[in-house]
Amino acid sequence: MKAWVDAWQDALYGPRGFYRSPAGPSAHFTTATHGAGGCVLAGAVLRLADEHGLTHVVDVGAGRGELLQHLCAARPALRLTGLDVVARPDDLAGPVEWLTSPGGAQLPEELGGLDRALVLAHEWLDVVPCPVAQVDDDGRLVLRLVDPGTGTESWGPPVSGEELAWVGRHWFTTTPGDRVEIGTTRDAAWADLVARVHRGVVVGVDYGHTGGDRPRGGSLAAYRDGHRVDPVPDGTCDLTAHVAMDTLDHDDLLDQRTALHGLGVDGRTPPHSLARTDPQAYLRALETSSAAAALTDPGGFGGFLWAVKVVG
Repeated sequence: MKAWVDAWQDALYGPRGFYRSPAGPSAHFTTATHGAGGCVLAGAVLRLADEHGLTHVVDVGAGRGELLQHLCAARPALRLTGLDVVARPDDLAGPVEWLTSPGGAQLPEELGGLDRALVLAHEWLDVVPCPVAQVDDDGRLVLRLVDPGTGTESWGPPVSGEELAWVGRHWFTTTPGDRVEIGTTRDAAWADLVARVHRGVVVGVDYGHTGGDRPRGGSLAAYRDGHRVDPVPDGTCDLTAHVAMDTLDHDDLLDQRTALHGLGVDGRTPPHSLARTDPQAYLRALETSSAAAALTDPGGFGGFLWAVKVVG
């Protein structure tokens, strides 16, 4: 049996971890960076960079470079850097730089001193493993252990030290059965990322929660081949848990719907008159508006939270 934080790390980023598989995450699920949605998101990212006078976009947890491809197509002269646990994808556009990360909370040593940079951590923190705990029948918060091969859980030691202090500040509960995903590792990873920026803006985008709205049963989940499955840290499925976004060091915290509306993404249907005068343009505009609507849908991607930190 292992602590969830350790089994989770091995399952995603170990030698045979889920994120190191040749097919990549896109073989199992679609993110907001894929297809037409990625094109719309790229436009919003560029507008945000322009608003702050930034000349470099860094994509942390870049997958196989899907968002970077959209950014490069829209603005080839912009400096772009991707970061993920795999080597640089062969089909990535020539000008895009790439850094290989150890995985999870760990960032490569080469990432640092970023100047005039927009650093985007899109669905990164939700796959930074964290300790998982549960309140036992005596009202004590106890770490959960897991069998990596079966997902069977057992009780570990009581939560203590820094982790207990974090729970006391952000997710206190004594109700038997309540589960807590302790955000110390996510907070530390975010702080490390922010510290590597000299001047710029750091944006964390994730499914998350804030104080007063914590999930009583936790949010640890697994996905394989487009379907939700039981969380088993055996390397065959994605493992994710929503992020306590309000505990991150931030200047602004808003939902994606609000963030994208502020960046000109509204999802309005193009005028039907365009279908008569220019059918091809109408179809392109309809695809864009449909993608924008999906990105701002509160029941889907629009439910993401954005933590924004301005540095320097």
